[in-house]
Amino acid sequence: MDRLGCEPEGIKRMVPKSIGLVIKLEGIRTPAALIIKEEMLSKGGDAAIHRDCITGKVDRSDVLLMGSEAVLNRVTAALHAQPFSLPAIADEIRKAIKNYHGKPAVPQLQAIGERTLIMGILNVTPDSFSDGGVYQDTESAVRHGIQMAEDGADIIDIGGESSRPGSKPVSVDEELSRVIPVIQALAKQVQVPISIDTYKPEVARAALDAGAAVINDITGLADEGMRSLAAERKAPTVIMHMKGTPRNMQENPEYGDVVSEIMAFFRERIALAVEAGLPEEYLIIDPGIGFGKTLEHNLEIIRNLADFKTLGRPILIGTSRKAFIGKILGGLPPTERLEGTAATIAISIANGANIVRVHDVKEMSQVAKMADVLKP
Repeated sequence: MDRLGCEPEGIKRMVPKSIGLVIKLEGIRTPAALIIKEEMLSKGGDAAIHRDCITGKVDRSDVLLMGSEAVLNRVTAALHAQPFSLPAIADEIRKAIKNYHGKPAVPQLQAIGERTLIMGILNVTPDSFSDGGVYQDTESAVRHGIQMAEDGADIIDIGGESSRPGSKPVSVDEELSRVIPVIQALAKQVQVPISIDTYKPEVARAALDAGAAVINDITGLADEGMRSLAAERKAPTVIMHMKGTPRNMQENPEYGDVVSEIMAFFRERIALAVEAGLPEEYLIIDPGIGFGKTLEHNLEIIRNLADFKTLGRPILIGTSRKAFIGKILGGLPPTERLEGTAATIAISIANGANIVRVHDVKEMSQVAKMADVLKP
């Protein structure tokens, strides 16, 4: 509310009303924002808008709707009879409510929406932050992949280029030499889908040909070639958010509103993917914990993960062994962050995560099972 430009005294009055559904609308014209505020108040809810809407000093304002689902339904019905594009805004609100309560589905990942899926991390790199060099040869990588499948992995995510902060890119040929032999061998020995963790269309195409089924792109389908490939192959695809590149992403990342900015990013990239010919039902979103985010940004994303449910796509979260956990727990190294990871996984599931990407498959499978039973 403070970032919206609300008066401090108004914030004090509105915070107690934020129990129930909270939906943020962005860039609403001032006349429409004032009508929405009036309708919300008259129907038993409230709406936070910029303090200068009433004076006409701002042309547009973000709007934070607060109320029960019944209140919002009454408001949207009233907005359909109003000018200033309010009928379209009403439809947007209704879609957000439907998405929030829905169970998003993805072809080839049938259990998604019914329980939390476990994506096991298999890095065939010499320099990944936690397990670099451990599974660098094909035999040990395949053996570990089989073990993850036995331990409960629903997806095995294979990556051949480190994306740790400060890492340097590798060539297409080098990445192919690392991942393709592992995918070819593992695809013959496990029944769970294999995901290719890459942002290079050439690597993704070869991986799909070798037996992979899912694309996991840390650049969020920035490359038009990757969007075209995903559409051509109808591959379930993870759109991840990253600010900058692995080499520079942790150099003082800044946001005005981290959750809102990431949601705007997802709306844009989902639209581009659909425009390229990939149906929306194939898309998964990942807010990119640790990818161009400070410790506080990471915590804010996890605390507000439910906001992303309004986009209507499954949410993947990757907190496993990451640096922010080590910082909170007094500087623990990656291999000693199991319990901290478990806490982030449980909270993320309670807040709406559909897939968790983890190193410790057996342990996090148990955490996910308990969290699924306990979440509201």
